[in-house]
Amino acid sequence: MSEREPDFEFDFFEEPETREAQGRERTLRRPLGGGPRNPRGPDRPPLRPAAGFAPLLRLIGLIAFAILIVVLLVLWAQSCQEDQRRDTYRDYVNGVAEVARQSEQVGRRLNDVLTTQAIEPAELDTQLTGLVQRQTIIVSRQARGLDPPGPLRTAHEDMIEALEFRVDGLDGLAAAFRRTRGTDDEAAAGALLVPQAQRLVASDVIWDDLFVKPTSDELREQEVTGVEVPDSNFVQTPDLASRRTIVQIWRRINGEPTAGGGTGAGLHGNSISSVTVLPAGTQLAASAENTIVASTDLAFRVAVENTGDNQEVDIEVTLTIQQTPAPVTKTQKIDIINPGEVKSVTFRNFPSIDFGEPRTLRVDVKPVPQEARVDNNSREYRVTFSFE
Repeated sequence: MSEREPDFEFDFFEEPETREAQGRERTLRRPLGGGPRNPRGPDRPPLRPAAGFAPLLRLIGLIAFAILIVVLLVLWAQSCQEDQRRDTYRDYVNGVAEVARQSEQVGRRLNDVLTTQAIEPAELDTQLTGLVQRQTIIVSRQARGLDPPGPLRTAHEDMIEALEFRVDGLDGLAAAFRRTRGTDDEAAAGALLVPQAQRLVASDVIWDDLFVKPTSDELREQEVTGVEVPDSNFVQTPDLASRRTIVQIWRRINGEPTAGGGTGAGLHGNSISSVTVLPAGTQLAASAENTIVASTDLAFRVAVENTGDNQEVDIEVTLTIQQTPAPVTKTQKIDIINPGEVKSVTFRNFPSIDFGEPRTLRVDVKPVPQEARVDNNSREYRVTFSFE
C-alpha cells in the first residue's frame, strides 16, 4: 500500500464520527444554570407579535374610545335638549297662569260691581269700562305675547278666543246697560243683556274644554312634570247668564233709590229656611234637643230664602257655636239672591268643639237695606256633640 491510503481511510471514517459527536454534544448540552433539560428539545426564543400588530391594537383602542366619547356627547346633547324642551313647556304654562290669574281677578271685580248695593248707573258704566280696558290689555299685551310650543299652538289660540269672549261680553254688558238706562222695558233689557252674560259663561267653557284639557294631555305625553295647567273662572255667580238674574240686576241698578240705601219698591228681606247637618243629612229642629255625631267631615248647610220682592246682594250669614272659653264663629256670604229664591252656604272645619255638654248653635242672616221684618233672620238650636 502506498502512504496515501491510510490518510484516505482516516479521512473517510473520521469525518462522520466527528459530526456524530457534535450532534451528541448538542443533544447533551444543558441550559445555563444547571436546570433540567427541556424534554421537548432545545430552547426556543418566545413568540412576539409582528412589528405592525401593536400599533394596530393602539389604533383600534383609540377609535373605540373616540366612539365612546361621541356617544356620550350625543346622549348629553339629547338630555340637554329634553330639559330645554320641558323648560319651554313649563315657561309657557307659567306665563298662562299669570294671564289666567289676572283675568279671573277681572271676573271677581265684575261680580263685586254687579252685586254692589245701590250702585248708580253712571258708576256702573265707569266700572264696566275700566274692566273692558283691563281685560283688553291682558289679551293684547300678555296672552298674545306668549310663545307656545308647537303642539300647543291650537290650544293657545283657543285660550286667546276665551279671553276675547270676555272682552266682548264686558263691552256688550256696558253697552246694554247704557242703551237701556232710564227705560222701564225689562224685556228689551233682558234681550240685550243675556247674550253678553252668556259670552262670559262661554269663555269659561272654552277655557276648560279647549285649553285646559288638551294642554294637560300634551304635558302628560311629553312627560312634563312640576307644573299644572291653570284654570280661570271668570263668572263667579253661576246663574249670572239666566234671564231672571240679569233682569233683576238691571231692575235693581235702574230702580229708584230708597231712603235706606236700597233700590226697588216692595218688600226687602231674607230668612233662614233650614240648617242641615252634614254628612248625615239631618235637619236641626229648633224645638228639640239635637245630638250631632262629630267627625272630620262635619259641616252645616244653611239655606237662606229671599222673602221679599227685590233682588238682594252681598248677604252675610254667620254660624256660632256657644262654648267656653271662646265660641266658634264662622261667616260666609251669598253674592246675589232673587225674590223667592233659596240659596245655601256650607260651613266646614270644626276642629275644636265641646263634647257631651249641651250647647247653643245660632245662625244669623244680616238684614239688608229696607228690611222691615227681622225676627226670621236668626235661629237657635240646642245641640250636643258626641263621638258616635
